[in-house]
Amino acid sequence: MMKSLSRFVFWITGWKLKVGWPEGLKKAVLIAIPHTSNWDLLYARAAFYLMDIPVRFTIKKEVMVGPLGWMIKGLGGIAIDRKRIPGGRKQTYTEAMTNMLKEADELVIMVTPEGTRSYAPRWKTGFYHVALGADVPVVIGFLDYKNKVAGIGPVIYPNGDMNAQIEEMMTFGRTIQGKYPEKGIR
Repeated sequence: MMKSLSRFVFWITGWKLKVGWPEGLKKAVLIAIPHTSNWDLLYARAAFYLMDIPVRFTIKKEVMVGPLGWMIKGLGGIAIDRKRIPGGRKQTYTEAMTNMLKEADELVIMVTPEGTRSYAPRWKTGFYHVALGADVPVVIGFLDYKNKVAGIGPVIYPNGDMNAQIEEMMTFGRTIQGKYPEKGIR
């Protein structure tokens, strides 16, 4: 049903897909760029249904209760449990996501590296640490509002040179126009 609804959303709004998911890739951190609007979730979620990519996104365990939790889970939300780890401290979101990816046979976690819909001069780097720690690639998913194209961009295998690799990702992101370009990557 979600795939049919997604086809309808793309048809009625004039959006197209640029499919490019690497064949056989079962685990990855998928960054969704640029993130400038609440509409991004609608188009991104629809695009991933149409591309048959089982994308998941993380959310605090405490939010995943009752009807709201059921709805979020249905859209691909997975709860992050910041349980206590040896030493008595709570694990970080980065540690929790890294462990999820290490333990799963198949898992694609979507993250917005800006961490906000507002302009962010720098990206948050947790997604890179998750990918490096779980030994999975970073796949770039994009929404180009100017051309009404949703798709998959470059695949980056973390090598530890975080600043250079994030700059490479941002360089690609600068070619994509978000719904509100002034809030996008510069």
